[in-house]
Amino acid sequence: MTSIVLFGPPGAGKGTQATRITQSTGLPQVSTGDMLRAAVKHGTTTGIAAKEFMDAGKLVPDSIIIDLIRDRVKQPDAVNGLMFDGFPRTIPQAEALSQITDVSHVIAIEVPDSKIVERICGRYSCSVCGAVFHDKFNPTTSQGICNECGSSELKRRADDNEATVTQRLDAYHQQTSPLAEWYDGQGIFHRIDGDREIDEITKDILLALQ
Repeated sequence: MTSIVLFGPPGAGKGTQATRITQSTGLPQVSTGDMLRAAVKHGTTTGIAAKEFMDAGKLVPDSIIIDLIRDRVKQPDAVNGLMFDGFPRTIPQAEALSQITDVSHVIAIEVPDSKIVERICGRYSCSVCGAVFHDKFNPTTSQGICNECGSSELKRRADDNEATVTQRLDAYHQQTSPLAEWYDGQGIFHRIDGDREIDEITKDILLALQ
């Protein structure tokens, strides 16, 4: 079993590239958030333990996350490996993951912080149909009116502001810088310039996975 790790800052386009990697490699995409929600929903032993922390507003301990991953790799669709989206986040998590599955490639999508702030702070969506727009990259045709359904109920997320985004980026860099060095030392770390056209990014990622 050989798995892939994909990470990048919020707003780097990781979700889009994760879907494309899955389509190309056939490896199921998994995130700890998805696994947690599924475990809680199905009332598994690990899910019950995780729910206690989640209900209390606390971070779920690494030990429970690792147990979730152990359960996940035993499922039939994981026989050829998995694509981990946003995990691991720390060296201890990476060390634990290495005991569960072989990781052949680590892909880091990199975008300058200033571009991330611009991407996130400029986005807004329609409350009615969910269509997503951006002040610069995908504005509505008529100001204040949704292109898809004609609603005027457009909104921005409260946390899509420069101060909050900067804090999230600072936390991301503090966590992932040591992790990048750890994986780079193993010769499996690939930095991908994420400040380009989507297809160009995909092409470089797929080349790195060969």
